[in-house]
Parts: sequence; structure tokens; C-alpha cells
Amino acid sequence: MVVALLGTSCGCDDEDALEWQLAWQDEFDGPAGQLPQSSRWHFDVGTDWGNGQLEYDTARPENAALDGAGNLAITARAESYQGRNYTSARINTLGKFSQTRGRFEARIRLPVGQGIWPAFWLLGADFEAVGWPNCGEIDIMEYRGQEPRIVHGSLHGPGYSGGSAITRRFERTDTGFDADFHVFAVEWDTNRITWTVDDVAYHTVTPANLPPGAGWVFNRPFFIILNVAVGGNFVGPPDATTVFPQTMLVDWVRVYRLGP
Repeated sequence: MVVALLGTSCGCDDEDALEWQLAWQDEFDGPAGQLPQSSRWHFDVGTDWGNGQLEYDTARPENAALDGAGNLAITARAESYQGRNYTSARINTLGKFSQTRGRFEARIRLPVGQGIWPAFWLLGADFEAVGWPNCGEIDIMEYRGQEPRIVHGSLHGPGYSGGSAITRRFERTDTGFDADFHVFAVEWDTNRITWTVDDVAYHTVTPANLPPGAGWVFNRPFFIILNVAVGGNFVGPPDATTVFPQTMLVDWVRVYRLGP
């Protein structure tokens, strides 16, 4: 499968001869209740990954499973489990798939509600060796459930992480992102990363945009993470208006590389 370029630069002399070639995908086809394929995804099991989340992330189908209609459902629930009051799931491709540069995209329908924090993001595969933020982080889509018309695209690295990340928001003027599916993507080449929503570009970062003395660490393999957090320092806790369960539906995830 190939798709047309959206106008990003690949840094090649013969850019016109290159197209995005499909390198990896998951279409989430299968029976309802089936776990995501273990050959592609690994579950992070536990709680509080450094952001103050309130949920316990499990490997149960109640929190992450195919819905039988071609989607992965990651579901946050209000329930007592392992000392926490909420459960959800966080899955990743570490050790199963990673790639340096390319187009990373997913078609997702988002949940809604105060304190609900879904994300589709990339993390440097060497994070255990070099630590965060030196490994780099690309937040393709991050979202506050209490702001259903807004998504955020952010870049974290040494000298520009956490509250100092290089970030921009994309806002819809009609319905929220919980009303239908949307395609969230980044196109990442040697010296440029561009964020899009439904193929509309809204954020681009190059080394020139980094703080003085900061390093561009986006020259190594990154792996994929999908998760729905409950609470945390980006969204705050749920309140009486938050309805559970809340589900992020992922229709597909696809990764492309440039080739002739």
C-alpha cells in the first residue's frame, strides 16, 4: 500500500520519486472480547506512570479488547482494583515494532468527561538506557476529556519536556472528537515533524524551534503507545459529572516509511 505525500520534506534529492510505503499496521479485526495480538502489542500493567494517574492499568479484556466490529476498545472503568478506584489499559509495541521516521497514524473515536486522558504517542525505544526525556517523546494525539473539541500535539526532549514541551492545539468548531472517528498522524523526517488531524496540518517542529542548546533526539527508533488514563496532572481527577465506563475506539493504526 502507498499513499501520497502531504507536502513534508524528506531531505532527499529526488523527493518526487518517493511515496509512503506501508511498513506496519493493525486493523483490529477479530471476534469481540479478543485481546490485541500479542505479536504486535505488549500490556503495561500497573499504576502511576509518573503523571499522577489514578487508574490501575490491566491486561484484562474488560479494559482492552477487540469489539468485533473492527475496532480496539480501550475502556476506563470506575471499580475498586488493586488498591485503585479505576481501571484502564495501556498497550505498546516495545520490542515488537519500532521505526525511525515515517508517517504514524491512527483512526480513533475519543471518550469524553472530566478527568479522562486518552493518548496516541511515540517513545524512544532506548528510554530504559538513556531515560526520559533524553529518549524523546512524540505525542501524536493527547486530549482532555473535559475539552472534547480540542486535541494537542506535543514534542518532548532534553530541555523541552513536561510543562515546557513544544506543543500546539487543534480545535474543532462543530462537534467534539467523541462524536465520530478522526485520523491523527505525524509525518516525521530527518529535521521536521508535522502533526495533522484528518490530513489538516496544524503543528510543525524543526531543530530551529528548540530552546537554545537543546538537542534534536529524533534520529532513533520510536515505538507506539495507546492508552486511556484516568486523572493525572494534565486533566485533573474525575468529578460527579464524569460518566463511566468511557471507551477509546481505535479503528486502525498504520505506519509508513518513505520509499520509491
